[in-house]
Amino acid sequence: MPKNKILKPGEIAPRSGQYQQIGPRGGQGKEVTVVRGEPMPPTPLKGMTYQLVDPTKNKSGSGKK
Repeated sequence: MPKNKILKPGEIAPRSGQYQQIGPRGGQGKEVTVVRGEPMPPTPLKGMTYQLVDPTKNKSGSGKK
């Protein structure tokens, strides 16, 4: 998954790692940890999305088998 892939709340995380909240106008919110296969959590404001900033460094979160 490219680092610039944008995910909406409720979408399934393709990789485990730290995801940055991105505001509707590009501002950055807090980072959250999400496990691969789990839905992205709700955001505090409408229109916010998530972007992977720090993927997990072990094989369990890489998406590879």
